[in-house]
Amino acid sequence: MYTDSAMTCIFCKIIQGQIPSTPVFQDGLGYAFADINPKAPTHVLIVPREHIASLDKANQDHQALLGHLLLAAASIAREKGLKDGYRIVVNTGEDGGQTVDHLHLHLLGGRMLTWPPG
Repeated sequence: MYTDSAMTCIFCKIIQGQIPSTPVFQDGLGYAFADINPKAPTHVLIVPREHIASLDKANQDHQALLGHLLLAAASIAREKGLKDGYRIVVNTGEDGGQTVDHLHLHLLGGRMLTWPPG
């Protein structure tokens, strides 16, 4: 079920196929696609099919979904050959760098990642 926010959400439109993407993984709970502005050789966005505005808006009912998305990210990392390591980032809110109001995980890898990230 899509809310008014979901109807205008760019990630919801990507999930629905209204905006083209390069799919990497999909199942009944999530969808993963290549970031169009990659920050590393491998940069994949993993999003829940359910519109959740941010991690801050997730609740106990989303516990299994959040675990599923993390395991999907690990599976994608293995498929992409990121055996030397990778990073999972979840930006939350304006100060956290979130630019799309749909919960999403960034899978970054394929190069040495520095700390702090920025």
